[in-house]
Amino acid sequence: MKKLVLAAALTAVATTSFAGSYSEPVIEAPVIIEEAGSSSTGVLLPLLLLTLVAAAVTK
Repeated sequence: MKKLVLAAALTAVATTSFAGSYSEPVIEAPVIIEEAGSSSTGVLLPLLLLTLVAAAVTK
């Protein structure tokens, strides 16, 4: 009976010591958000529209 209890105790200790393995922590890269356009992009569309209107008026 003592051998059975000793075997059970050793089995319990052995399984908990091998339950997991060491793995390096995963570090995610930071997210960097950039603006899509520059300040000249906001001027381009109104200038194009003004050119189209001026061309339509002259015809």
